Amino acid sequence: MQKDTKSRNTLQRRLVMETVCNMRNHPDADMIYEEISRINPFISKATVYRNLKILAKQGHILHIPMPDGADCFDFNCTPHYHIKCRKCGGVFDVDMPYQKDLCRNIANSRGFVIESHQIVFSGLCPDCK
Repeated sequence: MQKDTKSRNTLQRRLVMETVCNMRNHPDADMIYEEISRINPFISKATVYRNLKILAKQGHILHIPMPDGADCFDFNCTPHYHIKCRKCGGVFDVDMPYQKDLCRNIANSRGFVIESHQIVFSGLCPDCK
């Protein structure tokens, strides 16, 4: 009988989860891989990418799509917004309330069922301005 690899909590998956939680800086997949490979040089980049995808799908981490760069990941899964520094590329949490009703309030003339939203603001961080 074949085990469901999507629901197993493998050592590699725990390592990826712990790394995202410990980094706390909205790392991208390559940053996570580099951090993990220092601890476990035998883990492959594909394993890290696959486990990030699974953890995000399961709701254990937040996948943050970046329009003009590598997608990032966040240990904080509560709905919130982010800002990306256009100079250094850093990604930071935005200190503002999440707009729960935004999806419902959007004029929807095309018939979409809007289920969620993620907003990434762009600007300069304090160090780069």
